[in-house]
Amino acid sequence: MRSPHHITTHSYPNPYEELGRLDDRPTGDGPLDDFLHEDIREDPDGRPDEAEAQDDPWAPPNHRRNGRRRRRGRFSGLPLAMKAVVGVLVLAAFLTLADRWALLYAERRAAATLKDRLDLAAAPEVEIGGFPFLTQLADERLDSVKVTVPDVAADRISLAQVTATASDVRLDTDGPTSVRGADVPRLEGDVLLSFADLNRELGASQVTFTGEGRDRVRARGTLPVAGHDLSLRAEARIVRNGDRGIATHIGGMRLDIGDLATYRPGARTSEGLHLSRTSAARLAHETRKAKALLSIPSVVRRLGVPDAIVREALRNESKLTDLTGTPRFVRQAMRLNLIDLALDHPQLLKLLGFDPALLDALPRLTRPVLADQLSLGFRLPEPPSGQVRLRDVRVEEDGIRVRLEGSGLAIGGK
Repeated sequence: MRSPHHITTHSYPNPYEELGRLDDRPTGDGPLDDFLHEDIREDPDGRPDEAEAQDDPWAPPNHRRNGRRRRRGRFSGLPLAMKAVVGVLVLAAFLTLADRWALLYAERRAAATLKDRLDLAAAPEVEIGGFPFLTQLADERLDSVKVTVPDVAADRISLAQVTATASDVRLDTDGPTSVRGADVPRLEGDVLLSFADLNRELGASQVTFTGEGRDRVRARGTLPVAGHDLSLRAEARIVRNGDRGIATHIGGMRLDIGDLATYRPGARTSEGLHLSRTSAARLAHETRKAKALLSIPSVVRRLGVPDAIVREALRNESKLTDLTGTPRFVRQAMRLNLIDLALDHPQLLKLLGFDPALLDALPRLTRPVLADQLSLGFRLPEPPSGQVRLRDVRVEEDGIRVRLEGSGLAIGGK
């Protein structure tokens, strides 16, 4: 019998010891390891099974509306910027188009005004410089205006082209749409008198003008006289004549009548109608012409041949050939002015091969007449206001070019 005071005690396992025994097992052998480590099957090539790999791990639910907002990317604002750029470009294109339209309108109006004010045959070409134009118009001042007039009447000829550029042009306006006039404080440009226009306008279409040096022009061609086309040669020196004109000094004028003779207008000994060297030398072989020439006493005196030698030459053709074939006789024969013989001995000149109509027309081709036909001079028309001056005349390949300067010019009324 147990004592009432005897209490039976039971021994319970220590939980910490149980945990220690669990930890003593080899890694991967315990139930915890079986729970914690997932058995992932692999394919024969070593990759995880796709069905097992696609299973997403568990995650707590997200109760936020629409989830967390994504952070904006670096180029998320690009569409709006592109719209702004396109808008700016469209606006700039519209303003540029409006500015160019206003510029073209102003250039046409200026050309029409210049045509009326300067009494031109055709409207000039006007080119307004600077950009933008509308701001210049609002400021009533243009940076530059280039004007090209293809033909300006100047005395007996037309100038081939006048090109001038005005700077700092001040406008007189009642607003952007109403321009009454303009003041041009300074003007620079040049005048071109082309050789092609000179040939046409001077009525000498068969004459060609070409430059020779800085201030000289050479004329070569033919000139019709009494039904004959005479070969023309002349030289012209170009000089400035005052502030608004140029003049030409014609020299070396010469008309060749084939290889028969040469005509130089003037009263000096070297001028007039003279046999050419070829024609004078032919007298040694043309007995009839030589005898006719030596039969005139005045001609013999001008030739300076003694009478005894002349009489012997007229009797003996061999002596005649010896006389006419000498260089001295050829030179003396070329000095004879046949114009003097034309009145008294027309038959002699006819025998030498001259046309009487030509002999009658040549004396009327005096130096002033020929110089006027070949003159390249002109004078600029006087402007309505201000001053225009010509400077630095020079001869170029295509024509005569003169530098142009102007100041204090006004266009239109106030």
